[in-house]
Amino acid sequence: MRVVNLDLDNTLIYSYKHDIGNRKMNVERYQGREISFMTEKTHELLRQIKSRCLVVPTTTRTKEQYDRIDLKAGAFQYALVCNGGVLLVDGQKDYAWHEESRRMISDCAGELRRGAELLKCEPLRKFELRFIEELFLFTKCSEPQRVAASLRTALDSRKVDVFHNGEKVYVVPGTLNKGAAVERFRRYVGADEVIAAGDSEFDVSMAERADVGIVPAGFCKRYGADSALEEMKGESIFSEEMLSRIKELIDL
Repeated sequence: MRVVNLDLDNTLIYSYKHDIGNRKMNVERYQGREISFMTEKTHELLRQIKSRCLVVPTTTRTKEQYDRIDLKAGAFQYALVCNGGVLLVDGQKDYAWHEESRRMISDCAGELRRGAELLKCEPLRKFELRFIEELFLFTKCSEPQRVAASLRTALDSRKVDVFHNGEKVYVVPGTLNKGAAVERFRRYVGADEVIAAGDSEFDVSMAERADVGIVPAGFCKRYGADSALEEMKGESIFSEEMLSRIKELIDL
């Protein structure tokens, strides 16, 4: 069995703020607004790959955020959300997987509490502090890079990782990453081969642990990732380059 783990945002789909041309379709609505899109070529490639492989959306989004998305490619039997800490099977949470995720992060509980205390008092925080599925911390800050740097100094990097993406700030247990989720899911379904693709720091471990990891141009240098990853050339939008490459691989 061949599994294809795909990140969503900026890998398959793009915010309305991102110019992806006119040949696109809406894939996410929020509060009555169209907020995420996919190119028509991406959609066609995804449908072709999904007909031949087990495609697993793999995202840091929560279940509620994931459920807003309609990729118009039929139902996905599996999805990994909350940075891989939650497995959805036919759209429903697998509670055994979630409990195992919580056991995996038990040694990080102290640093998560400390991170929560620091963020509660953070003057640059401009959004509520959330403990997502009792797995990791999330909020938004007006100077996210500065806040993330401060957290990295204060917290034990052997226990937790700190990420920022736009105005979003995350404190995530070191054992809760997409790479670990890919390995767990490989065992879960008995996969023979795993192909993974993603664009952000959250995706480094996933791309590195897959048999084939596909990333955008400049990714390895930007995040200090394994140079053996397949970087796209950046000649077109990443979703199209990446899916075209996956189609080549499965056509071999």
